[in-house]
Amino acid sequence: MADFGKMNTLTVNRFAPPGAYLQFNEEEVLMPNKYMAEGLAEGDEVEVFVYKDSEDRLVATTLKPLAQVGEFAAMEVVDTAPFGAFLEWGLEKHLLVPKREMQEEMRVGQKYVVKVVLDHLTNRIVGVAKLNAFIFDNADYERGAEVDGLVVSQTDLGYKVLVDSKYWGLLYGNEVFKNIEQGDAIKCFVRKVREDGKLDLSVRNPGEETQQTDADQIMELLKMNGGKMNVSDKSDPELIKETFGLSKKAFKKALGTLYKQKVILIEPESIKVI
Repeated sequence: MADFGKMNTLTVNRFAPPGAYLQFNEEEVLMPNKYMAEGLAEGDEVEVFVYKDSEDRLVATTLKPLAQVGEFAAMEVVDTAPFGAFLEWGLEKHLLVPKREMQEEMRVGQKYVVKVVLDHLTNRIVGVAKLNAFIFDNADYERGAEVDGLVVSQTDLGYKVLVDSKYWGLLYGNEVFKNIEQGDAIKCFVRKVREDGKLDLSVRNPGEETQQTDADQIMELLKMNGGKMNVSDKSDPELIKETFGLSKKAFKKALGTLYKQKVILIEPESIKVI
């Protein structure tokens, strides 16, 4: 079954002056001439997006929207009207976000994260900015898991982020050292899964942060001991634990960090500051 509001691979049935008619389930849909590739023939298959044009007619286009029905995306407002806002979503027809589906007043030139849905009352594709109805609270991630984030809004604490198109996450502002704007797609790491199902996020892998902290601790002890200590990555785990309070695995990772930073030399039975 081909789907309305999604990309489909359809077969060319016939040609007419307006374009090619494609088989769309039990009916035909027109693909206008401007989308036809040279040499297209009856029986050929073509990948198209099926939606309704500005005159409410079913139409197929080879243009790909920023989001299909069921997907989230950040889109820029290009126009507003008393009944809603029109967003640029990659097609000739703009995506309408009805007034009732806005989380806040939308402004021209501003990007907003919306979900593209099929309005079953009007059978039209619209955007929805009230996202809470689509968010789950059963997030199950390991600390340090890498996730895809979409910045929805800025808050007093930082940034509200849509994580993997399913969960709410909070990226704390004091951990962000680059310019982030509403609508930006970013890579994040899970710092913590909270009891309410929301996620605390970081732009750095918490595991790497811990590794750097361990490395700093080792460097501090080295400096306190004249720049050299008779412990190495081959030392007994108990000696490493007694000396640095670290497991041998964590110790070796931290040494690797310092070695890559070219601040220490690792010898068979010792380590020293360069």
